[in-house]
Amino acid sequence: MPLALIALAVGAFGIGTTEFVIMGLLPEIAADYGVTIPTAGLLVTGYALGVVIGAPVLTVLGNKVSRKRMLMVLMGLFVLGNVVSALAPSFGVMLAGRVVASLAHGSFFGIGSVVAAGLVAPDKKAGAIATMFTGLTIANIVGVPLGTFIGQAVGWRTTFAVVAALGVVGLLGIARLVPAMPRPEGARLRGELTAFRNPQVLLAMAMTVLGFGGVFAAITYIAPMMTEVTGYSEGAVTWLLVLFGVGMFLGNLLGGRYADRALMPLLYATLGGLAVVLALFPVLAHDKILAAVAILLVGALGFATVPPLQKRVLDQAHGAPTLASAVNIGAFNLGNALAAWLGGLVIAAGFGYTSPNWVGAVLAAAALGLAFWSAALERRTPAAPTADTGAADAAVRTPVLH
Repeated sequence: MPLALIALAVGAFGIGTTEFVIMGLLPEIAADYGVTIPTAGLLVTGYALGVVIGAPVLTVLGNKVSRKRMLMVLMGLFVLGNVVSALAPSFGVMLAGRVVASLAHGSFFGIGSVVAAGLVAPDKKAGAIATMFTGLTIANIVGVPLGTFIGQAVGWRTTFAVVAALGVVGLLGIARLVPAMPRPEGARLRGELTAFRNPQVLLAMAMTVLGFGGVFAAITYIAPMMTEVTGYSEGAVTWLLVLFGVGMFLGNLLGGRYADRALMPLLYATLGGLAVVLALFPVLAHDKILAAVAILLVGALGFATVPPLQKRVLDQAHGAPTLASAVNIGAFNLGNALAAWLGGLVIAAGFGYTSPNWVGAVLAAAALGLAFWSAALERRTPAAPTADTGAADAAVRTPVLH
């Protein structure tokens, strides 16, 4: 595998770390700025909405310049946003920094996948894409817990400064190691937009929003829930995030292994299981061992939905997978934003730190209902086969995320 893939993986590691590390640092940030935990949760919502906006817009704009240059611009945005977050004198400036960093998220993964696949022989494309996305997986096992530990021990601003430094390393690596690639030709916005006329594409994206939103309803407020309700120390949150990251890793393996074999049954099982675990979480949260098991299961069941949902979009977006894939990454983050906002509302209403889990259970159950509806529509109107099935299948084996 070319060294250029390592540069892309470093960028993915930094992006994954900055997205998820905020959950473990919400209490510290809220205390520093003198805001409530639900208000601090807007840092999750703002980031997610930035991905929703940035993924399609910057992906389209990226067609006008070379892919290497666009990747460098995206990493520059990422570094700038994290520097602003690290130095922010007020909560509003901090939120603005999070949004700036988030604009690079979706396009980096979309364009980076194309670049990674173009660096190797045709029979090694899936492995190349997987290598880049390994950075995202490792971020949730190593980067997020380590960033949480640094933030709690030294200060949360240091965490964002370190993440910005990772972005600089990724930027320099891309500049030096990624070969120059020509500007993509023949990409037309009108052609890409036709995919969204297919109701199955819209249903798949709605499942993405609701299904992954269920995960974020629980995880956004994991730090106050584990410390205030379960009785864990602040330092233990780091290890609980490691556990969540392990669950993500296992879920991606499960989803990638079975999405090609039985896509819809896999969605039924994972979304249904996620709804059940989240519904039980308010009870399980009062026991340390059961709470830890629930965190592992939320990570595993939630991320097991990623490959089948991504494949569902790619299968249904005939002839326009690039923009549809980028928008679906935005859809994951729209679910994150919706869940973080709703979770903050129920906490602010006085229902306690476990109440966002009920929100997550409802969202996951709604996604399950859409999955049954989508399957029923498909039985009445079978989808036409496409020439892109092989490419879609290869892409799905990679944990494509927000």
